[in-house]
Amino acid sequence: MLYVTDEDRLPRYAQLADDLRRQIDSGQLAPGAPVPSESELAATYGMSRTSVRNALEALRQLGLVRTTKGSGTHVREQRQQLIRRVPDRYQWEKDRVHLPEYERRSAGSAEQDTGLPTDRFEFRAQYDDTPATDDLAHVFGISPGTTLLHRTYRTRDRQAGGFPIGVGASYLVRDMVQSNPDLLDPTKEPWPGGTQHQLFTIGIELDRIIDELVTRPPTRGEADALGIDAKGTSVFVLRKISIDTADRVVEVNDSVLPGDSTKLVYVAKLRRWSAE
Repeated sequence: MLYVTDEDRLPRYAQLADDLRRQIDSGQLAPGAPVPSESELAATYGMSRTSVRNALEALRQLGLVRTTKGSGTHVREQRQQLIRRVPDRYQWEKDRVHLPEYERRSAGSAEQDTGLPTDRFEFRAQYDDTPATDDLAHVFGISPGTTLLHRTYRTRDRQAGGFPIGVGASYLVRDMVQSNPDLLDPTKEPWPGGTQHQLFTIGIELDRIIDELVTRPPTRGEADALGIDAKGTSVFVLRKISIDTADRVVEVNDSVLPGDSTKLVYVAKLRRWSAE
């Protein structure tokens, strides 16, 4: 344990934050372990509770600890980084549409993005009908209020505190997909082959996908769902717009991904100059 002194140059809260960070990096404070309380740290390091709070806030902003009301501050569990490679990921999904079911069932997008085995994840889906907002109506090219099938997905990593690797909401035009009743049934999830295979069952082939990406601070609900600090970690908000070969928008998917454990890789293929 490093005891800070009046002679040290850094602000006292920064010295405490550095010492706790070293304990976390070395494993002395293991993932999921409780951090000593404010009063214990104040007594141990001989500083005010205000300085202790500032030190813990600095660690929260680095994504090293999380504080939960009623249970105190804990070292954050190390998450497996999610790496989404675009456009390779979408082509991978399309290529799997014609594979046998046992192959489609063997791995999904979560396994592809993280490299983790299927049994590491817990998947949940909820379906409900919702009227199209002005925003969604504009994207789909339909009238506001048109009934959409709203699907919410949570894929949790069982070994990372049980928090989702992301939260997502998918929207389909109900009239477009209801010809296959299985597409309206959440008990059919996780669907082998994902949304592209679901659309294939009603004769829809995707032509292209548009990604719209922004970053922002999370809402309190998003921070709680993802297990991140609302003040210290930003989120990626990814809107994926799927367009079929008839030039129709057939799905809109809004995902919120934790910024501290997500890497988005975009590859732009360039046309070669023609020979002169």
